[in-house]
Amino acid sequence: MDKAARDRDIEGRARNARPRDGLGRPLPYGAAGVERQPEGIVRSPAQTLDQAQRLLDEGKPFHAHEVFEDAWKSGPEPERELWRGLAQLAVGLTHAARGNATGGARLLLRGADRIAGYRDPYAIDVARLGAWARELAGRLDDPVDAAAEAPRLIRKD
Repeated sequence: MDKAARDRDIEGRARNARPRDGLGRPLPYGAAGVERQPEGIVRSPAQTLDQAQRLLDEGKPFHAHEVFEDAWKSGPEPERELWRGLAQLAVGLTHAARGNATGGARLLLRGADRIAGYRDPYAIDVARLGAWARELAGRLDDPVDAAAEAPRLIRKD
């Protein structure tokens, strides 16, 4: 595809406009896909967690990763690694659901390590999430059901 024919956003940057499935895989142009998450949205931590949890529960971890990525890129510096780690957990689940056991396990473990230093900010159950990620990474052989494997992000006290 030549440069002139590439998909572009309203600012002229290259953006792939192909529809995507729930795991973020591109579909043919014109196919019905899953609505993509808008990029660059600044949300409160509670809004980020609510939106990401909804997407995880729906079996859309790729889309949840995009929500976490916005928080990672727009959040305060001391929290960026937290949001980056949560994004990696979501991408790890995405790869696991797509059948990429090696990539899924690596990202799950990387995300678990990245969030381990935080002490449950915003009621995020860091220890439980880390344990979930390590357990899932240790049993990946075949594709998993993303919705069935979706973690709970916050404690329910």
